[in-house]
Amino acid sequence: MKAWKAELFLFLVTFIWGGTFLFTKVGLEYCPPSLYVIFRFIIAFTISFIVFGKHLKGMNRDTLLQGLVLGLLFGSGFILQTYGLKFTTVTKSAFITGLAVPLTPFAYWLVKKQSTKSWQKAGVITATIGLWLFTNPDINNINLGDFLTLLSTFFWAFYITYMEVFTHGRTEFKETAQLVMLQFVGASAISLLSFLFLEYDTLNVVFDMKLIYSLAYNGIIASFLLTFIHTGVQRYTTPVKAALIFSMEPVIASFFAMIFFAEILNQREYLGAAVLLLGIIIAEVGAGAYNYFKFKKIK
Repeated sequence: MKAWKAELFLFLVTFIWGGTFLFTKVGLEYCPPSLYVIFRFIIAFTISFIVFGKHLKGMNRDTLLQGLVLGLLFGSGFILQTYGLKFTTVTKSAFITGLAVPLTPFAYWLVKKQSTKSWQKAGVITATIGLWLFTNPDINNINLGDFLTLLSTFFWAFYITYMEVFTHGRTEFKETAQLVMLQFVGASAISLLSFLFLEYDTLNVVFDMKLIYSLAYNGIIASFLLTFIHTGVQRYTTPVKAALIFSMEPVIASFFAMIFFAEILNQREYLGAAVLLLGIIIAEVGAGAYNYFKFKKIK
């Protein structure tokens, strides 16, 4: 697959992920955070097992360990983000999550011992400035939800990095299916531990239709469908580019929050969103544009 096609798929993933903040916020009104995440990934695993369970045969040890590592990072990020969303707004949660963008090149360097390209660095810096403008962070106004969401970004950064490491060179759908199902198993396991330690004594679930709709969107579309797409296509681009594409998720989430929760954006936030988009454009086409104009100048 061409890199640009993979990146288009990642933009689709990002758009749909942007809606998860809204659906999760609604779902948490009827279900504790850890139990919500357990339901979400049990739904995703059940569907993937019914449809693709035959691909689990012949799994090797490396795939087993890699899938579980991805699942633990995946699940930990979701647990922290979901707990955080209970105490903060959709918009703030989405944009704090966007801080995974500047953290991903750092995670990539730690894991691969390779630095990112200059234009990608410029894109990350520009996108980070955009995030800063949008969130206008105030240390005095940071609450528990903001802090938990910030912790989740470290897990997202390493998840994106290890996704590239573990899927690089894999071309068979069987391996993708195995990794995806193992991610759901790992995420469910870490969510279960969180539930047993933090929520077991305060179990309170109301099976309202809004909770059902919320879990259907997050479990079937955002988890089952999108995790297959993400796991299958990220290998064709770089972790830094993937993180930059995912940085559009806060803008999309804010759009949904504006419509459904009346969280209105101001001029500074619109400017921040525009600068963030500019950062993605710089990373995507900066090198090509520079080489094109350099070549034209030589001619």
